[in-house]
Amino acid sequence: MSYEAVGMPRHAAGAKPKSKERKPFLLRLGRIKPYIYLLPALVSIGYWIYKPLLQTFQLSIYQWNLLPTSPKQFVGLKNFNQLFSLPEMGIALWNTLIYTLGVIPFSLIIPLVIAIATDNIGRKASNIYRALIFLPMIMAPVAVSSVWRWIMHPTNGILNKALTDWFHLSEPIRFFTDEHWAIWSITFITGWKLLGFSTLIFSAAMTGINKEYIEAAKIDRAGSFQIIWHVLLPLLSPTILFMLMMSTLFASEWSFSYINVLTQGGPFNTTTNIYYLLWTYGFQSFNIGASSAAAAVFFLGFGVLAWLFMRLTRKLSFFDN
Repeated sequence: MSYEAVGMPRHAAGAKPKSKERKPFLLRLGRIKPYIYLLPALVSIGYWIYKPLLQTFQLSIYQWNLLPTSPKQFVGLKNFNQLFSLPEMGIALWNTLIYTLGVIPFSLIIPLVIAIATDNIGRKASNIYRALIFLPMIMAPVAVSSVWRWIMHPTNGILNKALTDWFHLSEPIRFFTDEHWAIWSITFITGWKLLGFSTLIFSAAMTGINKEYIEAAKIDRAGSFQIIWHVLLPLLSPTILFMLMMSTLFASEWSFSYINVLTQGGPFNTTTNIYYLLWTYGFQSFNIGASSAAAAVFFLGFGVLAWLFMRLTRKLSFFDN
């Protein structure tokens, strides 16, 4: 007996209408499935990055000494006004500029030269040299500071002994206590630490360059300098601008550990920078409001620099399509 004979529609007992009802739900589930996979990463980023960032902006308008039992006092923009009136802020900004410019030869120029000069060596040899040159990057900053403190010691350091033998110095150089030498010593150690990382980045970029461009330039009788200037540097321009942005934005952060261990911002604030000043406000003076205000200002300032670098990268970079 058919369903029509008893007046019952076919879809009353069939499974097809259920599949039709499920189909829109499965389509919606398929659309949101990628976001479900991204959800753990988004939650982690939001909790560990953006939540502290919002708390920093919130604390910048309060006066607080970091004690849980101490109440937070609302002060508005007072922390920002005091921040720009402090004399050490100008010194810290000037030192930050020195660190930024001083690190560029170690993070940009020297690694680029090394990467181009060693591009044609054998694969096994290149792996060995890259491992050796990257070794300082994986060393702990505190351990690096201790080693360089021993090397640059004014009386027992091997560097002072070598300089005395070669140049017959009348007195040893006090690399970390002399106000003329301290900031350059910290800059050198920071650059030495970054040398391997930058070289590895440029070596990886050199590996991605199509060698047919170089062969074509050689067929046209281009010299080594012409190949570097007209072929390699334009193709490396995205990596060069990326490393320039990294050096500008993070030079002060990279040097913080060595300042904290070797000089503590001295002598006479000649080695302090904005990150060390921020840390001093927060964890030495326990002025969390001033520290948060400084962090907010630096975040906005470096954000503007990052935006300018991104625009500059899109404008000046040459991509091999």
